[in-house]
Amino acid sequence: MYFIAQLTEREVNTLATHKSAIKRDKQNKKRRIRNKNFKSLMKTKVKTALTAIEEKDAAKAQALLKGTISTISKTASKGIIHKNTASRKISRLTKRLNTLPTA
Repeated sequence: MYFIAQLTEREVNTLATHKSAIKRDKQNKKRRIRNKNFKSLMKTKVKTALTAIEEKDAAKAQALLKGTISTISKTASKGIIHKNTASRKISRLTKRLNTLPTA
C-alpha cells in the first residue's frame, strides 16, 4: 500500500464511518493518485513531443510521437481521459508532425 504514504494529512482524515464507506474512501484516494500520475506522465510526454516538433527535428519527433500516442491511448483505455479527448490529442499531434519537412 505505497499509495497511502503519498496522501496528505487532510486526505488521511475521512468522514466515512461505516466499514464499506471507509473502504470506498480509501479506494477513491488510491485511484485519484494513480490517475493523477498517469495524467501527469501523459502531459509530460505531449510537451516533450511538441518541443521536438517545434525544434523541427522530424526524426526525433517521430520517435517521441510513437511513445506519446501509446501513453495517450493507455490513459484513455484506463478511463482517465475520455476516448474522444485522446483521439483529438493524437490527431493534433500527428497533424503538427506532418507539417514538418521530411529530411
